[in-house]
Order: sequence, then structure tokens, then C-alpha cells
Amino acid sequence: MDRIKKNFGFGMMRLPMKGDQIDFDQTSAMVDVFLQDGFNYFDTAHGYLDEQSEVAVRKCLTDRYPREDYVLTNKLTGMYFKKQEDIRPLFQKQLEICGVDYFDFYLMHAQVANNYPHFRECRAYETAFELKEEGKVRHVGLSFHDTPELLEQILADYPQVEVVQIQLNYLDYDDPAVQSGELYEICKRHGKPVIVMEPVKGGHLADVPEAAREILDGLHGGSPAGYAIRYAAGFEDVFMVISGMSSLEQMEENAGVMRDFRPLDQEESEAVEKVREIIRAEDLIPCTACRYCVAGCPQGIDIPELFSLMNKKQLYHDWNADYYYHQVHTSEGRKASDCVKCGRCEKACPQHLPIRSLLEEVAEEFETGEVETGD
Repeated sequence: MDRIKKNFGFGMMRLPMKGDQIDFDQTSAMVDVFLQDGFNYFDTAHGYLDEQSEVAVRKCLTDRYPREDYVLTNKLTGMYFKKQEDIRPLFQKQLEICGVDYFDFYLMHAQVANNYPHFRECRAYETAFELKEEGKVRHVGLSFHDTPELLEQILADYPQVEVVQIQLNYLDYDDPAVQSGELYEICKRHGKPVIVMEPVKGGHLADVPEAAREILDGLHGGSPAGYAIRYAAGFEDVFMVISGMSSLEQMEENAGVMRDFRPLDQEESEAVEKVREIIRAEDLIPCTACRYCVAGCPQGIDIPELFSLMNKKQLYHDWNADYYYHQVHTSEGRKASDCVKCGRCEKACPQHLPIRSLLEEVAEEFETGEVETGD
């Protein structure tokens, strides 16, 4: 881990897009800014962005910079292997797509109660440890989206695990559905350095209610996203905070925040506590837009976008959300009411959201009555 320069990472899961394709030119510019600012940690996975993320890693990073300039994390995702014999060919494919000979970190991806037995039965952890012995992986870890009890079990079963990636932000720290504070304490007890994902909760903590923004604006300058990232990076055993950024502007802003990192001071911490309570009072859908739910949807419903529109309607009460719902995100017939209740989305959701019932609420909100246009 000594090759890591600073505690801020580029999560290549929410890259800038041109239609359904990654904007490689803008992504390359983002990579350039990131490296020029002294950061070098990149994170990807085979399934991100409909399997385009690893391609972007090669086109925008590994084909353009020498291997010693960056630290690269990839993941083993359960849906891509059925038996142990499938793992090594998948791993080799990931190396080739990314254009590297080894991964600095290789994580068992999105560990939850319904996929951990599959990883055990296929000896996925054992295979990753073998890859480490062979020099194809420098460090083995896991990313986690479940209860403290399951994390305790995994770390007891596999004490060789070196790092744990958890969702940690000021909204989820003591949320009973996520329990990230407890997960962090378990990592500390087991001596496992923590990688933070979703410090801005999929953008929720960048686009806060007006009352919350006024509180943050009353501080010493800085953006809502910046305060969220600094909150997560301020924990003692957190060695990396990963942010998924979808524009050069976001990259420049967040890199600027973390270039000379300092934890939140007391006044800022108290302000964040007030903001947390304001956001919770809004009762928003806590979707992080990871898009795991979209790949398996037989109706092609863009679930994260519909949830985002629902949240914006709740926050701002204007006509824009209605317009975008009807004219942009469901224009091809993929409305919330088109859900066939198959449940694939809920099995894939790391936030354990009741997506089917939430889509019913979205349909009731946007598909009842006349559509507002703002004219």
C-alpha cells in the first residue's frame, strides 16, 4: 500500500457519457487532472457501466501512463462465475481489458448474505490468495453491503483479507439500514484498513435541500460534496476515499478539496450534523445510482434516474421533474408502471431497497393527472 500517494481515489463507475457510450476524451482529461494533482488510486469492476469501465481504464489510463504512475483496484463479481474454474479465465480477461499485468488490489465484490455462500463454494477467496502468491494481485480485500454480523463472519472465515471497502458517509453512519459506523468499528477491531465508497451517497450529499445548503454556505467556503468527502476521509483508519465523478468539473472540485486534505473542524462537524437531520426529514429514496439494478431489468427501466426525479420533486416541488420524467427518461415506454415485479432489481441492490414498491410510488406521483410543462 506504500505506492498510494494520497487518500482520494477515482471511482470509474459514473464516468461522463455520450448517449450510452463513455466520453473517453473527457474521461482522459479527468485522469490527467487527477494524476497531476498528486493522486494515483483508481477503482473499477467488470460490470461497471455495462462492462465499459475497464475499457475506459485502458483507453484513458493504462495506455497513456506507465504502470508505476497509478494504483489500480478491480473486483471479482459473483454474477460472472458459476464455479471455481471460471475465476482465473475471468481474472485474466480483466487484466487484458485493463491492459495491465497485475492489480494492486483485488476485491471480492459487493459481499452480501445471498452471494457470500457462492463465493465460499467456489473458493473465490482462496483463488484470490493464490493469485496474490503468484504476483498477479498485490492485496486481497472485499467490498461490503450487509450487516455487521456478516462482516464479522467473513473476517473470521478469511483473516488473510487485507482491506475492507464499505459505504461510509455522514447520512449512513448511524442509519440502521446501512450501519456503516458499526462496520467501520469492526474493521478497526480486526485491524483492517478501510476504503470508503459512496462518500457523497451517489450525489445525494452534493445536491442537498436549500435549508441544508444555507448551513454549509455559512461556513468557510466549500461545496456540499467537499464537506461530505472530508467527513469520510477524516476517520482514523480510512486510508482511501473513492468518489465516482461524471464530469471534469466534478473532478476539479473534488481534487481541489482533497489536494491539501484537512478533517472537518468542530464548527464544520456541527454543521454537518444539522444538515443530516434536514436531509433525513425529507424522506428521500436513498438510491446511490450504482445501476446494478438496471442491467437485469427486463423492461429496461432506468430505475436510478426515476428515483432521482422522485427525490428532486420532493426537494424542489417544481415542474422540471415531471417534464424530465415524461419527455426524457420514459420517452421509450420505460415508465415506473411498466415494472413486471420480477424482483431482479432488489436482488442486485446493495442498498436493499424495496424497489418494486418504490416504483409504484413513482408511478403514482408522475403518472397520475396532467403532466406539467412549465409553460
